[in-house]
Amino acid sequence: MTAPSAEPREGPLPSELLLAFAPLHKAAFGAAIGVASGLLVFGVTALTLLRHPPVNIELLAVYFRGYSLSWTGALIGGVWAGFAGFVFGWFIAFCRNFVLAVSLFVIRTRAELARTRDFLDHV
Repeated sequence: MTAPSAEPREGPLPSELLLAFAPLHKAAFGAAIGVASGLLVFGVTALTLLRHPPVNIELLAVYFRGYSLSWTGALIGGVWAGFAGFVFGWFIAFCRNFVLAVSLFVIRTRAELARTRDFLDHV
C-alpha cells in the first residue's frame, strides 16, 4: 500500500469540485429570492385577511410604501417584497462570487509561489 503523494496533481478537476466553486448567476439568484419573498408577503397578507380575528401586520406599511391590510395592499406588498428580495439576492450572489474569486486567487498565488520556491531550491 502506498502513501498518497504530497505533490499537487495536474489535470482536470472532478465535476463535483467544479460545481462547488462555480459562481452563482446574480440575476437568477435575485429573481428566485424576489419571487419567494413576494409570494411570502402576499401569502401572509392573504391569510391574515381570510382569518376572522385579523392579526396586525400593519408594520409592513412602514417598509413598503402603499401597503395596507387589504387585497390591493397584498399586491403592492408582494411587488415591493419581490423588488427588495431581488436586490438582496443579487447582492448576496455578488458577495459570494467576489469572496470565492478572491479566495481562489489567493490559493492559486500561494501554490504558484510554492512551486517557484521549490524550483529555485533545486537550481
